[in-house]
Order: sequence, then C-alpha cells, then structure tokens
Amino acid sequence: MKKIKSVFFGTPDFSVPCLELLHNHPNIDLQYVISMPDRKAGRGMELKSPAVIEYAKKNKIPFFQTENINQEEAFLEKLKKNDIDLFIVLAFAQFLKQPVLDLPQLGCFNIHTSLLPKYRGAAPIQYALLNGDSTTGVSIQKMVKKMDAGDIVHFQEINIAKNETGGQLYTRLKFTAALALNDFISKIINNKNIQLQKQNETHVSFAPALKKTDGFLDFEKMSYEDIFNKIRALDPWPGTYCYLNKKRLKVFAIEKSHTKLQAGQVTIQNNMLEVGTTNGAIRLHSLQLEGKKPCSDIELLNGLRDKITINSKE
Repeated sequence: MKKIKSVFFGTPDFSVPCLELLHNHPNIDLQYVISMPDRKAGRGMELKSPAVIEYAKKNKIPFFQTENINQEEAFLEKLKKNDIDLFIVLAFAQFLKQPVLDLPQLGCFNIHTSLLPKYRGAAPIQYALLNGDSTTGVSIQKMVKKMDAGDIVHFQEINIAKNETGGQLYTRLKFTAALALNDFISKIINNKNIQLQKQNETHVSFAPALKKTDGFLDFEKMSYEDIFNKIRALDPWPGTYCYLNKKRLKVFAIEKSHTKLQAGQVTIQNNMLEVGTTNGAIRLHSLQLEGKKPCSDIELLNGLRDKITINSKE
C-alpha cells in the first residue's frame, strides 16, 4: 500500500505522543514537522526548541519553524509540489488560512481535547474540570477557518475521576489523543467511509486561554464545589490563591468543615484555618504563603503572630 504523505503541526510536549505515532506508523510517510521558533526559557534564558522540534531533531525528521506558516510562500509551494496527503494539527498555536487548509489532498485535521462542540478554544481540559464534568475526550475535526468548528470525523470519550487534577487529565488526554489519531488513520488506510458529522452550533461553548488572575478564590461568591473544582482544574497552572494578611496565599487543597461561617468569614478552630463559602465552611488544608515553603494550615498558623485576615477581593 502507498504510504500516506503527512505533515504534523504542533508545539508543546502534549503533541509529542501523536508525533511519535505518526513517525513510527508503518503506513505514514512523515514529511515534515512544523512548529513555532525557538524561545528563550529557564533561568539562563537560553534558546530552547519546542518539544516537537526536539523530537524531530532526535529522530532526524525534517522540520520547519515559523511565526506564521501562512506567510511562508516558498515552503508552502514546496509542500504543494510534494503532493502531501494529510495535515495533522495538535496544539500548534497558529491559525491556518484557507490556502494552507486546501493543500493536502485528504484534508487538514485538528485534534482537540474536548467533545466538540463543547469547549472550543485554548483551555478545554481545565474548563471540563472547572464545570465539574464527569466525562471529556478527544475530537478530530476537519479544519475550517473558524476556530474548532469543523465537521467531526472521529472522537474518543473518557471518564473524569472525581479528584482528578488538570495535570493528571492533561497527561491522560495526551495519550488518548494518540490512540484516537491511530483509529482515525486506520479508517483512512482501510478505505472506510469517513463520516463528516456537523457540529451542533446551539451546543457550542468556549474555553478561552487562562490567566494567572483566573486562580483567585472569592470565598464570598463561590460554593465549596466551585472552589474544589477550581483548585483541581488549575493544578498545576496557574494555581489558585487568596490573600492572607495582604500576602498572596496559594491554596493546594481544601476539605469540608462543619463550622458555621458566613461566606468570606474566617476563623481558627483547633489551630486549623477555616473560611466560609456560599454553602458551608471549608478548611484550607494545604497552603503556601508568599515567600514561604508549602505547608499545612497548622504549620502556617504556628509561624504567624498577627491577627489572621483573609482578603476576599483582589
């Protein structure tokens, strides 16, 4: 069988399992890996390549780096002459314009980590947890100019564990994406009729990119469930926090308390730090005060002499 000439577009470590699958697939001829330019990173601010480029270098795969693939006319002409069959895109961080989308003969397909049309955008993993969803998954859609709006050609659903964090779900979906891509390639290889399922626009929701300030815990307005879901969704980044004595206090874990408190009210019970929410009190169990090491609330309170005040507003 003739191998499928493919090009992979991606950037972070999340994209590497799918790239590895394509590189090692017996029916795929991986022509190029396309990614963002090298960036300065780390304490030394040394130039560092994206994770997919590091993989490409290590495995001697041709690669191309650019700030905007749409403007690379000479390179795109080269791809056109090579009669590329398939583009696969995962966490590339650039929009592809129509001339690029039209290049591959089989089409350009994006792998998205939600069950579309739910959570279009940059942070679908975190929004599934923020909203307390019990399931999520991976969708492969034929790309169009509109963000994450193309017809679905394959999806794979997974359950979300009750205490699962953003970091844990990120890791599971990284490999779920590769499994879903393998199934999609099998459909192409076996000449199965790929069903193009239109997304229901009435069910669309969005998951915009997160900011550090999204991690603020407003105890006066949030319920226990809201706080619990935000803590796990934003672990490890950007993390959740409030202010204790006007210093930033990172919050890593909470537990329910039977103490009667008004929303935003703070108390110390048995040397434990408790605060009221809109539907009951919680104990701030695992914490890190600005400039200090992570610790329990008991350890934190032992080191404080001042009156405790929790700021409920930024």
